[in-house]
Amino acid sequence: MGRAACGLLWLLLGSAAAQYEKYSFRGFPPEDLMPLAAAYGHALEQYEGESWRESARYLEAALRLHRLLRDSEAFCHANCSGPAPPVGSPSGPALGPDGGPGDEWARELQLFGHVLERAACLRRCKRTLPAFQVPYPPRQLLRDFQSRLPYQYLHYALFKANRLEKAAAAAYTFLQKNPKHELTAKYLSYYRGLLDAAEEPLTDLEAQPYEAVFLRAVKIYNSGDFRSSAEDMERALAEYLAVFARCLAGCEGAHEQVDFKDFYPAIADLFAESLQCKVDCEANLTPNVGGFFVEKFVATMYHYLQFAYYKLNDVRQAARSAASYMLFDPEDSVMQQNLVYYRFHRARWGLQEEDFQPREEAVLYHNQTAELRELLEFAHTYLQSDDEMELEETVPPVEPKDLPSDAEFEGEGDYEESIYADWWQEPDAKGDEAEAELEPELA
Repeated sequence: MGRAACGLLWLLLGSAAAQYEKYSFRGFPPEDLMPLAAAYGHALEQYEGESWRESARYLEAALRLHRLLRDSEAFCHANCSGPAPPVGSPSGPALGPDGGPGDEWARELQLFGHVLERAACLRRCKRTLPAFQVPYPPRQLLRDFQSRLPYQYLHYALFKANRLEKAAAAAYTFLQKNPKHELTAKYLSYYRGLLDAAEEPLTDLEAQPYEAVFLRAVKIYNSGDFRSSAEDMERALAEYLAVFARCLAGCEGAHEQVDFKDFYPAIADLFAESLQCKVDCEANLTPNVGGFFVEKFVATMYHYLQFAYYKLNDVRQAARSAASYMLFDPEDSVMQQNLVYYRFHRARWGLQEEDFQPREEAVLYHNQTAELRELLEFAHTYLQSDDEMELEETVPPVEPKDLPSDAEFEGEGDYEESIYADWWQEPDAKGDEAEAELEPELA
């Protein structure tokens, strides 16, 4: 590593004590700024040399730099993602009277005009943000951070540096994304035993804000406080959708060109890569509770909202929540029966036809995710890679080092987190006459 890069690394050590403490992507300290690949590569070099404290500090610094890049990408693309002006508007070429080839040319020209406008906006935005003042990391390195691979190194480095509480948090953070990784689970159990904190709650260092709100809403629901539960669940839903929108925006960042291709195939490849990232947003943002990912997370929130509003006798909101749930699971027989019940008693509650329509944000989210998956499937079917010449990556990938083994201990118990392992028992159907309970129960 060059002398200048080493100097930056030493400066970085002075302020990387806490991973996300006082973090701000707009006010990131200039002395902490350096290429993500350099910070991570140096951390792994220190790890290989068994300089555990140094490795842990650089791993934490690399995680901060990755968040800086991710947040900065999302910020710029969200601020430059205004809709294209309609064809024939004053800002674009006018359509001809006959709808012939001239119109096709006008549409194409306007589309690329919008692309150029967005590119100019992005250039202006990125010029002002620290994350884009250093070389962009290679694609595989970003994938490693997305999968939380650095936490595999971090938890072991912290353990060897005798920082057990932070080691446990790092191991738990990795397991939240990789719950079936047995070795890390074994280490976490070992750390908790050393700390004598087997029952203490653990911290996911990468947790999204909606996750804690969702869990609180579920707990409050089980206590019978349906009003507070509905308020928290609405907040969790809104926060999730905001994070989802930022995730989509962040997928439009820099992409590496790996092939020599014609103009349109090259654009299609970049678009397909962005599509894959956007489709992955849904899975990447799904919370893990007790070692299990919450299936159909958005639908689950509408499920709880329907029950809570019914308990509060707000049947209008209950019906709309049920209709929203049905967008994601139209074959759910229980929810079908609930909607039948609401319709049968519509006069009793003064319900109108619009009260049986899904909520607007549910329709938008459902349509977005469905259309993204459809486009990605098309790309996979018709845009398979061919034998065109590949280009080598301009930035060499960071070489992984040996990950922790189980040599530290023998016979330790497996990790197990029992919080809410089973999400709910299917509620009884709401029939024409029955007054059965419409509530999910958590084990």
